[in-house]
Amino acid sequence: MYGLMLTSFQSQAESSLSFLNSNFINSPYSSLLLQTEVGEVLAQKNAETFLIPASTTKLITAFLALNHWGENYRFKTKFYLEGNLDHPTLVIKGYGDPFLLSEEIKLMSKRLVLSLKEKDIKKISSIQLDTHYYSSDLRLPGTGRSNNPYDAIPSALTANFNTVFIQEKEGKIQSAEQQTPLTPTAHSLGLGLKNQSLRVNTGSNIRTGERNFAELLRAFLQKEGLKVGEKVIWSPVQHETPLLYTHYNSKTLAEVIRPMMKYSTNFIANQLALNLTAEAKGLPASSKKLALFYQQQLYSLLGWQGAILEEGAGLSRDNKLTAKQLARLLEHFKPWKHLLPEIEKNIFAKSGTLIGVSTLAGYIKNKEKYYPFVIMINKKTPHHYRNKLANQLKEFIQSAIVKKH
Repeated sequence: MYGLMLTSFQSQAESSLSFLNSNFINSPYSSLLLQTEVGEVLAQKNAETFLIPASTTKLITAFLALNHWGENYRFKTKFYLEGNLDHPTLVIKGYGDPFLLSEEIKLMSKRLVLSLKEKDIKKISSIQLDTHYYSSDLRLPGTGRSNNPYDAIPSALTANFNTVFIQEKEGKIQSAEQQTPLTPTAHSLGLGLKNQSLRVNTGSNIRTGERNFAELLRAFLQKEGLKVGEKVIWSPVQHETPLLYTHYNSKTLAEVIRPMMKYSTNFIANQLALNLTAEAKGLPASSKKLALFYQQQLYSLLGWQGAILEEGAGLSRDNKLTAKQLARLLEHFKPWKHLLPEIEKNIFAKSGTLIGVSTLAGYIKNKEKYYPFVIMINKKTPHHYRNKLANQLKEFIQSAIVKKH
């Protein structure tokens, strides 16, 4: 029965392309692949041509993370005490948790204070950051140097995706979100706003974002009644130092990946990529180790050859994949398809956009079956053109089923 349906599909495969814009059909810079649930090709064009995938790269990062850790994994941050317990130093060891928002740091602070009270500690002299999980000079390919949130650089300890949301009113700089206290770092980044609100990243110096994390944690600890000194230092925790508290994020990996897919958050994707790299290639995670890790994983898990991936978010224009490779990935990603946003009715997919690059990869749902599809265009296109193509593929599937019956 399925073979008869496939024959019906295949007889229309070439004609299906006639529904598409002639510029797409004739362009060497575009590719397309539509498959059945069992991997049979229904329609294709330049499916083995290497093109820039843009943010469909996040599908690969999500697959590697989910395959390695599982949906219920939670990222951790560890706390230690060093020095005189009358005025100890609080040591925080970061493991690249990508989802330390203000609400999570507030929860972390409440639980940390409970652990400190058990030791009758009411004052912390200084905060020490152990950020050796990532390289201190980390710079991933494709990231820019603007103050836009999407250019935030990864770090082992972060707050709010290494961004601050600030505003200036009547000459006074304030936090622009109720849940986030104004830190000294945020205040300095808000100088010169002039009666406006703006979300910016914490800059190209990795320690600025890490310091902002320490300042935000201090603010929440002080709200819990703990006295905390202003000094922040960077140094690894001593091996013999006893563990005080381990905080596990209240969000699971699945709950981290879902918004990453919906909002295409580059910061989350690259934190995941670096954390995977750190576990596989040793510390500190670096851009060189990341590229090597991806190359080895994609060959061993998916049999890919010739693919180039330099980072985990899809920012680099040197990333190169084929539609056939992405379709192969989608076959393996199917257990986690529920983490993808519904971009059009019955179309669940991840989009990708760079200047002159428009991509889309995911699943078209029809009668409880999910058909993997990939669209890659490396030239300027009209707004939402890729969605129009996906809808045409959906109509093609529906018409083929109707003709069969």
